[in-house]
Amino acid sequence: MILCIDQAVSPELLSRVRTILADTDFRDGRETAGWHARTVKQNEQADGRLPEIGELRQELTKTLQAHPLFQMAARPRRMKPLMFSRYQEGMTYGNHVDDAVMATPQGAMRTDLSFTLFLSEPESYDGGELLIDSTAGEQTYKLPAGGLILYPSSTLHRVEPVVRGERLAAVGWAQSQVRDPQQREILFDLDTTRRQEFEANGKTQTFDMLSKSLANLLRMWAEI
Repeated sequence: MILCIDQAVSPELLSRVRTILADTDFRDGRETAGWHARTVKQNEQADGRLPEIGELRQELTKTLQAHPLFQMAARPRRMKPLMFSRYQEGMTYGNHVDDAVMATPQGAMRTDLSFTLFLSEPESYDGGELLIDSTAGEQTYKLPAGGLILYPSSTLHRVEPVVRGERLAAVGWAQSQVRDPQQREILFDLDTTRRQEFEANGKTQTFDMLSKSLANLLRMWAEI
């Protein structure tokens, strides 16, 4: 399942992130790539050792974890600290698949889901689309600033070359409480349906039965 979330962060937080990134140091993005990804990665990343970057990471992570759609779709058990990437003219990130296991401050983490939070307005740069190779073929995404795309880490994907302007984004990864993507999609659909039932009719018997099924499936499938 590939999910796009509009306005995943508030305009106020988005503005603060961009202001801080405008004054921060960026490093060669190949420093954080695997040996094979280094051959196709050409971008820059904010220096994660800086205190202000660490604070931004924490604030954005808390914001995403509190977002209902992100929570429903990802059900994150663990998340890797976000990275802030910058693509200037001519920069790109060729076809790659994200590492299956990544290091975090809490230890090794399996990557089930990847996500990109777009920080630049789409009209401020040309190119720079995120391209994901799915069973439906190659699909491109270029969301408004503040929009987020969540997709399986198992997919081949790339960032097309930027030909004008500057592309800023925050990228991250999550290990889900539910490992199987089909099970995650079933839970997402069920949770969406019960919320629609509640909004339309309140706490009905149908809502209670949907909630019971959701809870019991999560109890069956969750890895805690």
